[in-house]
Amino acid sequence: MNFKNQNRFKIILSVGDESGIGPEIILKALCSSEIPKNADYILIGSKQNLKDTYTHLRSLGLKKLANPNNLQIHDLEISSDNKSKSSYGNSSFYYLKRAIEIVKQSPNSALVTGPICKKSWALAGHYYSGQTEVLAKSCGIQNVGMLFTAKSPITGWRFNTLLATTHISLCEVPKMLNAKLIHSKLDLLNEFCKTYTENPTLKVAGLNPHAGEEGILGNEEKEWLNDALITWNKKNQRINLLGPLSPDSCWNSSAKAWRDKDAAKHDGILAMYHDQGLIPMKIIALNYSVNTTIGLPFIRTSPDHGTGFDIAGKGIAQYQSMIEAIKTAYEMSKNSRLLNTH
Repeated sequence: MNFKNQNRFKIILSVGDESGIGPEIILKALCSSEIPKNADYILIGSKQNLKDTYTHLRSLGLKKLANPNNLQIHDLEISSDNKSKSSYGNSSFYYLKRAIEIVKQSPNSALVTGPICKKSWALAGHYYSGQTEVLAKSCGIQNVGMLFTAKSPITGWRFNTLLATTHISLCEVPKMLNAKLIHSKLDLLNEFCKTYTENPTLKVAGLNPHAGEEGILGNEEKEWLNDALITWNKKNQRINLLGPLSPDSCWNSSAKAWRDKDAAKHDGILAMYHDQGLIPMKIIALNYSVNTTIGLPFIRTSPDHGTGFDIAGKGIAQYQSMIEAIKTAYEMSKNSRLLNTH
């Protein structure tokens, strides 16, 4: 793909499921004064859909929108049926696949992905539990991490939560967890946090209520998790590692650090499963939270919300998380370890 300026930092945006709010939040975000101006933005999706979205939103009275005619768009018209969930799912899947190809071939670039619908993917025959899993497979990497990050607009503190397990049912979580997995995720979290702090302070949430309370409320902490953390910390003695901590209070200090400049700061938290980490993350950071996949050979970020089918086309979708996803990708690009330079 030919870019207007090969030397400028490039942000590749896959629009996600076009029957959701992805096209809307992208057009809103690209018109915002908050996003970096010294970057090129390349959209991967249907140009006609983006033009239709723009026309529709303008008819609703929205004025602060990027005009698709002024944007770089890698136009992909994949499905002829524009109304079924499977059709939208198929399109969004191939938008992502093409976006991955482009960013892998493009030095000085990052990927920002719009929200997709996993059910629509499955209806189209693409059986993945999320975009993270497609990214990992496309890059041939097993140890990737789903990390949620947010920069407080109040204090400037960066709030990071990594998930040990991702899109699996709750009953499968204890079966997936083991010392090797925890060590690999702590390695990823440590490397990411070193982007911002030389010797990070990391916290680990327990799996069970009150971190098992000495085996009374669950055995995982007592049987292997305590020892796993001790073993990892011995190999990483410069890291201040705390845990396993009671999950119901593990994020209390995060809430304080988000709103109080003088509060004690930590650099990252490892959650044992999806909702354990995402509930406090979204409550504390609200629309400033960003999903990023760490461990890939390039930067990938995404808004931390879904497709918003119930509000699609109404012009009311909040787009702060998309702005933050773009800003975070740009900020991460300043660290040469994270940037795709091949």
